[in-house]
Amino acid sequence: MKKILIANRGEIAVRVMKTAQKMGIKTVAIYSTVDRNAPHVRFADEAVLIGEAPSSESYLLGDKIIEVAKELGADGIHPGYGFLSENADFAEAVENNGLIFIGPKSAAIRTMGSKLAAKEAVKQYKIPMVPGIDEAISDVKKAKAIAKEIGFPILIKASAGGGGKGMRIVEEEKNLESQMNRAISEATSAFGDGSVFIEKYVSSPRHIEIQIMADTHGNILYFFERECSIQRRHQKVVEEAPSVILTPQLRAKMGEAAVDVARACDYVGAGTVEFLMDASHNFYFLEMNTRLQVEHPVTELITGVDLVALQIKVARGEKLSITQEELKIMGHAVELRVYAEDPLNEFLPSVGMLETYKLPKGEGVRVDNGFEEGMDVPIYYDPMLSKLIAYGANREEAIQRMLKAIDDYKIEGVMTTLGFGKFVFDHEAFRSGNFDTHFIKNYYSPQALLKEAREEAKIAAIIALKQYNKDQNKVRIPTT
Repeated sequence: MKKILIANRGEIAVRVMKTAQKMGIKTVAIYSTVDRNAPHVRFADEAVLIGEAPSSESYLLGDKIIEVAKELGADGIHPGYGFLSENADFAEAVENNGLIFIGPKSAAIRTMGSKLAAKEAVKQYKIPMVPGIDEAISDVKKAKAIAKEIGFPILIKASAGGGGKGMRIVEEEKNLESQMNRAISEATSAFGDGSVFIEKYVSSPRHIEIQIMADTHGNILYFFERECSIQRRHQKVVEEAPSVILTPQLRAKMGEAAVDVARACDYVGAGTVEFLMDASHNFYFLEMNTRLQVEHPVTELITGVDLVALQIKVARGEKLSITQEELKIMGHAVELRVYAEDPLNEFLPSVGMLETYKLPKGEGVRVDNGFEEGMDVPIYYDPMLSKLIAYGANREEAIQRMLKAIDDYKIEGVMTTLGFGKFVFDHEAFRSGNFDTHFIKNYYSPQALLKEAREEAKIAAIIALKQYNKDQNKVRIPTT
C-alpha cells in the first residue's frame, strides 16, 4: 500500500495522515469548499475538492470519492469515523472497485449496523444481553404487553440507530405510546428506518467499551477497556482508560466477550464492542462500532500501540505481530472532546471565528487537532475542534495534567466544552470513580459551572493582590 485516500476531514484526517506518513505511505485529502484552507488539506501529499459545504454534497459522495481515489492511483481508502465509515454499501463499492477499504468487510458492517441483527449474531456465544425483545415492533399494544413483562422503566431504541437518536426512556405505561411514536419518527428521519425494539432500562448504568483488532489470519486481540460514562445527549464527551471499577478478572471476561462478538461476524480490522454495566457490575452487550472510535487515543497511550498503523497493516493482509499476553496496561489516560458548544446553553453548537486558538503543551499532553487560529467553525459538520488527551503514571497524575492542559488551552471567538471538562475532572464524583451515565443530570448545571468560574476568578484576584502587596513591601535600598 503506497498511497491512501482519507475520506474524512478535521482532526481524524490529520491523525490518519500522521501515521501513514511515518509508514512511508502517501496521502490524499478530500475537502469541501468550506474546508479549502483546513489543516488536513495542507498536511496531505495531494488534495482534491470533492464538493460543496453540506456533507451530502461532499464527504458523503461515495462514488465520487472512489473515482478520485482511482484517478490518483490510491491503493486504499481510510474512512476515519462518521460520514461513510459505517456505510456497508460504500465499503462494498470500494472492494468492488479493486481498492482496499481500511476497515471491516461490508458483511460485518451490515450485521453490526443493525442492533437486532447484531444480537442475533452473538446469541450462540451466550454473551449477556439486557432483557428485552429480539424483533422490531411498531404495535403499541404489543409494546405495552412486553413492557409489563420485563418491567418499567424500559428503553425504546432504534434498530438502525446510534448517537442517541431514536432512543426514549419510558418510566410509566401512560407515556409509552407517545414516546414510542416519537422514537419511530426520529429513527425514520435520522436513518430512513423506523424499526424500534424494547429492552429493560438499566438504572445507574456505566458505559464500558472494549477495543478489539482482528486480522485476516484468525487472530483477534482486545486492547482493554475505555470508560465512556460521561455523556451529554447520549453522546460521549469525556473518556478514560482503564476504568476504575474493573478488576483484572472482570476485564478479562469482558475482553473475551468482545472477542466473541468480533468472531460472530467474521470481523477484520479495528472495532469497539460496547457494554452497559449495572450497579452490581453485571455487563450487557450493547452494540459494536465497526470503525475506529473518536476516543482511540486513550487506548493507544496505555498500550503503547498505534491503532491506525495496525489498521493499515491488517488491511494489507499482515498478521498481528503481538499476542494477548504481551499487551499490558501502562499508566492512565483521560480524554476531553473539545466541542464548539455552549455548556451554559444546553450544549448547543457555537459557530464563529477562532480569534484565539493556542494549543496546550507539556509532558503527557496530546492534542489531536483539526483547526487553527483565524479559521471559522463551520455549521455543516460535527462541532468538535479537537481531542485533548492527558497521560500519567496513574489516574491522579493524568487528571492533574488534564486540568493544567485545559487552563493552557486558549480559545476565543466561540464557546467550548473546556470549562465543562474542568468541571468534570475537578468533581469529587469523577475523582472518586463513583459516577455513571447520569453524571450531567445529577451534578451539572450552567449555574454550577458559573459558580465555579466565579470562585476561580476570586481566588486568582486574591493571589494577584497578595503578590502585589508582597512586591510593594520588599525592602528597597535607599539611594543617596
